[in-house]
Amino acid sequence: MDRKSILMQYWQSALETEGWYPPYRDALKDVDAELANWRPEGVAANTIWETVVHVSYFKERLLRRLQGKPDSPLPGGNDDTFVVVGQQEADWQEAVAKLFDIHRELYQLLKELDESDLDKPMPETAIGAQFFDLIAHDAYHTGQIILIRKLTGSWPERRSFL
Repeated sequence: MDRKSILMQYWQSALETEGWYPPYRDALKDVDAELANWRPEGVAANTIWETVVHVSYFKERLLRRLQGKPDSPLPGGNDDTFVVVGQQEADWQEAVAKLFDIHRELYQLLKELDESDLDKPMPETAIGAQFFDLIAHDAYHTGQIILIRKLTGSWPERRSFL
């Protein structure tokens, strides 16, 4: 199996295909704006909504790079990527749709790449490495979303994906 095939498989696993961890599709199923805004005690804890916005930011950054568009600078650094705009159900549904849309758009661009394209730096880091980084990023943050759901009692006590 070549690198591109592996990337494509794990890219799909992060969003829609059950693998070693539940995909975003399952982690975000039945999450409404109220649950998405719930915050565990402590200032260092993010909400599900903040996490979705954060993940979308980094996916959108790769998408912009692949489209030849410039990166947007973050004056406040990583913390600026967790900022939620809006509080209504429609705002939450829009945030989730954006995550899924950007992820799927990146998948289509990945399908169009040649294996050799994965080694091209953009700007400094190889395209393939950026995809692998985002896959690991997805696994990490999906785990956080599921933990929050477990803390709120909104995650099934027993869950099977077989």
